[in-house]
Amino acid sequence: MNYYSTNRSVSNVGLEEAVVKGLAEDRGLFMPERIERLPQSFFDTIESLSFQEMAGRVAEAFFGEDVDAAALRQIVDDTLSFDVPLVAVSDGIYALELYHGPTLAFKDVGGRFMSRLLSYFIRRQGTHEVNVLVATSGDTGSAVANGFLGVEGIHVYVLYPKGLVSPIQECQFTTLGQNITAIEVEGTFDDCQRLVKTAFLDAELNARMKLTSANSINVARFLPQSFYYFYAYAQLKRMAPQQAEHMVVCVPSGNFGNITAGLFARRMGLPVKRFIAANNRNDVFFEYLQTGEYRPRPSVPTIANAMDVGDPSNFARILDLYGHSHAAIAADISGARYTDEQIADTVRTCYEATGYLLDPHGACGYRALTELLQPGEAGVFLETAHPAKFKDTVERIVGSPVAVPQKLQEFMRGTKQSVPLTNDFDALKALLLAK
Repeated sequence: MNYYSTNRSVSNVGLEEAVVKGLAEDRGLFMPERIERLPQSFFDTIESLSFQEMAGRVAEAFFGEDVDAAALRQIVDDTLSFDVPLVAVSDGIYALELYHGPTLAFKDVGGRFMSRLLSYFIRRQGTHEVNVLVATSGDTGSAVANGFLGVEGIHVYVLYPKGLVSPIQECQFTTLGQNITAIEVEGTFDDCQRLVKTAFLDAELNARMKLTSANSINVARFLPQSFYYFYAYAQLKRMAPQQAEHMVVCVPSGNFGNITAGLFARRMGLPVKRFIAANNRNDVFFEYLQTGEYRPRPSVPTIANAMDVGDPSNFARILDLYGHSHAAIAADISGARYTDEQIADTVRTCYEATGYLLDPHGACGYRALTELLQPGEAGVFLETAHPAKFKDTVERIVGSPVAVPQKLQEFMRGTKQSVPLTNDFDALKALLLAK
């Protein structure tokens, strides 16, 4: 299948080139030339399939023309080596727990899939080394770094804003060493993302290094995230068949790759009634829904730090998917925005009322469903990271200790290794070329 740029001056690009380049030469994001609608028979029996089986069918629709069938099955099976359970939280509201992977965050799915797909292409073409640049506001860095850790022929550079990720998140990608370099940037996530995008467009840098991105701007990162939307529907169909046909999905949204993957799933036939994009104070998309005007601005720090994005990259994909129609976007997606105080209140009241402990990002999704769900609808929100990744914040809110899973404890025992950097591109370029 070929891919085109959201800026429309680049087209007929193969999957391998789209994955390795990450960003199109005209600064646009790659989009598949078509979205295959899956047959009704697939949805009629979806509840009888394993997570890996249904994900394999979805993966075939996007990658089957370009990746050997046996290799693609292996990539899917290796990626989804953990469960993504749907858990009832309150009446008619369910959490899709996406934090059971190696780094306890939803980005494990996209990070692991991309690392395996990129490795497949490297082996096939005999490339000497590919350098992966990734900007993170929290969980992307750990998921990508751990997904690529030790993969021969790939070096990963993780750019993150100094002091603006949680200590546990930070230790998940700064303690690894080997082929992972953590770069601590003086600035915000938007600065990190700008540096990465600028690197892809620098002629000298690209002439001397093979660069790609593992942010959700890369099609191999965001498309696999569609897998778990199908799995949520399958589980809801098993648990409450009548509710499954009235499923509303609420996505805590930062760079908007996750909700874009859900929108792709809907275009493939998944019966999602509508989506809700839940924002924190970084609410440029919420404002767009209300006004029809998109006004990016510098991000502000919040306790839901992975959503601290002031200019979400994947907004370009949403615009392209809907033909730049504000009315069409607003018909399928509603929005919500919450302050730190509202997020904290939601974590506290949900825990007291149900015993379910939300992380700050999932709290935005849960609260939006409690406020916006209509009679007869069933709400699924994405619980995107384990609450222990925000231990200090969550403990202050609920007033009781949060147990730290063994996986996180192992990361916390490591020694921090990071490179300090200003938010100036020339500094990044010099660092990369000195490698």
